[in-house]
Amino acid sequence: MPIYEYQCKACGHRLEKLQKLSAAPLTDCPACEAPALGRLVSAAGFRLAGGGWYETDFKSGSKKNLAGDSGSGGGEGKQSKAPAKDGAAA
Repeated sequence: MPIYEYQCKACGHRLEKLQKLSAAPLTDCPACEAPALGRLVSAAGFRLAGGGWYETDFKSGSKKNLAGDSGSGGGEGKQSKAPAKDGAAA
């Protein structure tokens, strides 16, 4: 279930609400009780971590996987992959 962010057009009160996708949007402000709530567009609340398509195929630059080993890699393939998987599951 996604978390939706709302703001009242009357008093400016902001709130977050965990709702089903099929649920109707909220309309009444809990602070001023005016029917002036509007749903805001906000960023996703998750981060993809660990080794995956982004890490292996599209990431550029010198930044390393934060969840994995910061070593140079090389012949340590199996050893450096194990911490990344454990770090992503935690």
